[in-house]
Amino acid sequence: MLDQLLKKIIRTGVGRSRFIMAGIGLTIAMLLILSAVQIQVNYNELLYGKSNQDSIANFLVVAKVINGNKRENVLSTEEVEKLKRQPFIEKVGLLTASRFKVSAQSPSDRFPFYTDMFFESVPDEFIDVKSDDWKWEPGSTTIPLIIPNQFLDLYNFGFAPSQNLMQLTQSMVMALPIVLNVTYQGQPIRFTGKVVGFSDRISSVLVPQNFLAMANKQFGTQGDARPSRVVIRTSDPGNPELAKFLKDNELVTDADKTRFSQYRRIVNTVVNASWLTGAAMLLFALLVFSLFIQLTIASTKNEINLLVTIGASPKQLQRFLMKQFLPANVIITLVCLAVITILQYVLQAFLAKQNMNVSSWVSWYTVVTAAVILIVLWLVNYSTIKKYIKETEK
Repeated sequence: MLDQLLKKIIRTGVGRSRFIMAGIGLTIAMLLILSAVQIQVNYNELLYGKSNQDSIANFLVVAKVINGNKRENVLSTEEVEKLKRQPFIEKVGLLTASRFKVSAQSPSDRFPFYTDMFFESVPDEFIDVKSDDWKWEPGSTTIPLIIPNQFLDLYNFGFAPSQNLMQLTQSMVMALPIVLNVTYQGQPIRFTGKVVGFSDRISSVLVPQNFLAMANKQFGTQGDARPSRVVIRTSDPGNPELAKFLKDNELVTDADKTRFSQYRRIVNTVVNASWLTGAAMLLFALLVFSLFIQLTIASTKNEINLLVTIGASPKQLQRFLMKQFLPANVIITLVCLAVITILQYVLQAFLAKQNMNVSSWVSWYTVVTAAVILIVLWLVNYSTIKKYIKETEK
């Protein structure tokens, strides 16, 4: 009977519109802060998640800035060691160039071509092509090759149409033997090249390291040469420190892979702003809810005094008022979590079409944040109700 009487008093003393406005303010604030947490989680997963590790972007081919001076366009031992010491660079692989003349031609008149070319090699861990045929045995005249996808695109979309030639697929190129002529003391030495894969990482014709070491020693026309390019492995190609280091040391790499460092600063600012906005809105919502509770108690002050006079204890009143406000907070929290879950599912489906992967479920960070906010709301409600019940008794 006391609860029924209190309900009538509370409903009479406070307007439904005030309660709805307070609930809307809390809902908006809760959505903002939970969205900020989930956005941060998604942001980190897109950058560092294993399923999003871009094998192209995490490996960068670095070279000296071209300035017309041949000697200054190679990397010294000190410069290579300096690269290895940087905390944002995990490993450095040297690109070894061929030191002999080599040409390639088609064995068939159906696909006529001839070109002078050069070989390079790099440790296998820096290559983005995995093939059982990527090996060379001493004495073998068949050389496995990895060529850039750009070469095939140039042929198919540039050279082939202009010469009225048939365009080639990757499987056709891999099935087609290539005649390689290595010039030694004015005489050609013939090898057979076999394309075993196509690289998106290194824009060069790659051969196994052991073959190039042998060929440079046997056919090379100059002594050991310093590398002009290296491949670096980095966990974060968009790291602004990496971009600054390359610029300060007059080194260059693929601009598309480091340009992200500029975008990342913008995204970081947006994410941090969402945190600040969400936190500010949450504080505002707590203030609104606190004032709403104060207004409710103030508007029913006389009735509460009467109930205390006829025997209702302050603890009874506190328990009842907590029952009136806390369930609404729980419902708002659960609704906000449900909305964030639906939005996360939609976002995951959208990003999957863009070959980017995030979880379809909300992060446990988001759930914990919601629980912490609910505890804060309980503390605010409890302290506010306790304080103003005491003031009402005076």
